[in-house]
Amino acid sequence: MHRIDEREANAGQTVLVLAPHADDETLGCGGTIARLASEGSDVVVAVLTGHGAVHPHPIYDQSVFDRVRDEAKRAHACLGVRETIYRELPAAQLPEVPMHELNRVVHEVFAEVEPQTVFVPFPFDLHEDHRRVFAAASVAWRPTTAMGRRIEAVYAYETPSETHWNAHTIEPGFSPNVWMDISDHLSTKLEAFSCFESQVQEPPAARSLVALESLARWRGSQVHVDAAEAFVLVRAVR
Repeated sequence: MHRIDEREANAGQTVLVLAPHADDETLGCGGTIARLASEGSDVVVAVLTGHGAVHPHPIYDQSVFDRVRDEAKRAHACLGVRETIYRELPAAQLPEVPMHELNRVVHEVFAEVEPQTVFVPFPFDLHEDHRRVFAAASVAWRPTTAMGRRIEAVYAYETPSETHWNAHTIEPGFSPNVWMDISDHLSTKLEAFSCFESQVQEPPAARSLVALESLARWRGSQVHVDAAEAFVLVRAVR
């Protein structure tokens, strides 16, 4: 068990948060983003999916993505995100994208941002988009490359309604070993997620503000603070 304290909060670093879909970053590490930004880190969020760059999306109209991205703009401003990057990989269709193409897109994001700290979705989330993003990021941060060696820490975050609905009895479930104290930033996280008006659900849904606060309070209780976000440490080089 490890709690990140102020000396280890990566202040002054460039932090990259990979989000398969706009709102994943706020759900999974919105409080951490707000804290790191307030402490001087440059936080960049990369939303990797959208309508699709070539063919019209078979499920979602462009207006759906336009609305969520407008909501994300307000949410990220609330959190203190320095920059939001968008890529147009087709949402809910990443298993159909050739792996080399997904690897290329994620590699280009890493090369553009040059992060020292990275937050990624948990590799065993229910949503296949999340799994594929983690796999592509794992290629980008390989320590055999100059880009990979620049990265000092990688954390996997939990996304309510995706992380907790995996088949945890037959594959790894989310078992955190790092906690970030967000006691001073929980209200900011909740305010930011409330900006996603099209995504917020009513209790007892996992994507309700009540459930989101309850999770933060529970994670906080695990390390005796008022509120926390929990992560699985993938790699740390000190």
